[in-house]
Amino acid sequence: MPVVANSIKFGTDGWRGVIGDEFTFERLALVAPVAARVLYDTYFSTVGSRTIIVGYDRRFMAEDFARAVADTVTAVGFDVLLSESYAPTPAYSWAAKELNALGALVITASHNPGSYLGLKVKGYFGGSVPPEVTKEIEAQLSVGVPLATTPGKQEKFDPWPSYTQALERKVDIAKLREAIASGKLTLFADVMHGAAAGGLARLLGNQVKEINSDRDPLFGGGAPEPLPKYLSKLFEVIKTHRETDKSGLTVGLVFDGDCDRIAAVDGEANFLSSQVLIPILIDHLTLRRDFKGEIVKTVSGSDLMPLVAALHNLSVFETAVGYKYIADRMLVAKVLLGGEESGGIGYGSHIPERDALLSALYVLEAIVESGLDLGEYYRHLQKQTGFTSAYDRIDLPLASMEVRSRLLQQLQTQPLTEIAGKAVIDCQTIDGYKYRLADKSWLMIRFSGTEPVLRLYCEASTIEQVHQTLAWAKHWAE
Repeated sequence: MPVVANSIKFGTDGWRGVIGDEFTFERLALVAPVAARVLYDTYFSTVGSRTIIVGYDRRFMAEDFARAVADTVTAVGFDVLLSESYAPTPAYSWAAKELNALGALVITASHNPGSYLGLKVKGYFGGSVPPEVTKEIEAQLSVGVPLATTPGKQEKFDPWPSYTQALERKVDIAKLREAIASGKLTLFADVMHGAAAGGLARLLGNQVKEINSDRDPLFGGGAPEPLPKYLSKLFEVIKTHRETDKSGLTVGLVFDGDCDRIAAVDGEANFLSSQVLIPILIDHLTLRRDFKGEIVKTVSGSDLMPLVAALHNLSVFETAVGYKYIADRMLVAKVLLGGEESGGIGYGSHIPERDALLSALYVLEAIVESGLDLGEYYRHLQKQTGFTSAYDRIDLPLASMEVRSRLLQQLQTQPLTEIAGKAVIDCQTIDGYKYRLADKSWLMIRFSGTEPVLRLYCEASTIEQVHQTLAWAKHWAE
């Protein structure tokens, strides 16, 4: 058992592994009771509850793994509310808070390919538990949890109604429904075969044009990650629609596998990541909803975010990469919005959790109330701030963890002074190494904590410069 326990590690948001290899029923039966026990030790004095929410997404055998979690957690004495269907991860985070539970254990591998599954651990407050909690789970795996003399109770529940009702209250839902029903707005939703399926229809009606809504554990041979390389079908349907119907506004919204990340496609079929959506949301929520508070961004976020925040006299707080660091800040400060470059966005008026369906509603509200296509809105903000940029990212597989260690040591002992022919003027080390260059562009080099992967991020004034800098970084690494 110690060998198995020592090989289970939590990353930036949960524990994940290949189904049948790292992620098995045996290992889950070890992790789940320990996670429940640590939630109890950490939060019982606050909530006075022994209830654990158990949920799942649409991945291969996800419901079977969820039942196994429920059974092992009740066997060690906790009460379980087991979801009767798939649902977005933020729906379970909401349930944990709404139903006064210790937290939630969610079977999902988020945006990873179909061969993966995983476990996310959420706290009673409705967000990811902090790193010290997952470290404690890892530390107690070799000890385990004894069976209880009296097992806990297990009941089924539907996570959707309370969650969608909470989201409806956040926006002018009638105005959004009317815009879609009247043809003022045509909405396409690529749910990427994941847990967002049916979500917007529940909120906005059946005129939402959903694609990739069937359950496909192989995700069409790709991954349920909101990136352009997986969105060819969405690009095509929007282009076809605009050729035949040029009236009204058109938007495509994209959701990852467990519906906590979002991206968009504008009416001209241009991809818009959260690097674009977050500045739009800051502007909309401040101008039209009069929201106040701090903007929390990860170190990999676009420089446009603080510039738009400055337009509205909002302060900015920067964290390491990983939404749980944003969530930690949301628990101690008045936050308007917290967002990361990979698509996770959350709101201080909701729960300290990224929530793609709520972000979708706010994006739609920004379109309907401004009358602008998303691409137009973005260009408007660029003009206002005098800042134009492009962004891209590469995840570069390395030959081994030894190569990873060698590159990391090189960065520590031989600091880079020039990148792609441009002088380095500053280096931030909040998370990895973020180099600001003389032409106001930046390159960030960051290593995965659990696998031999190098993550390269770049923002520059043109996409050509971005690609040149990333090519330089790739060559340096290789």
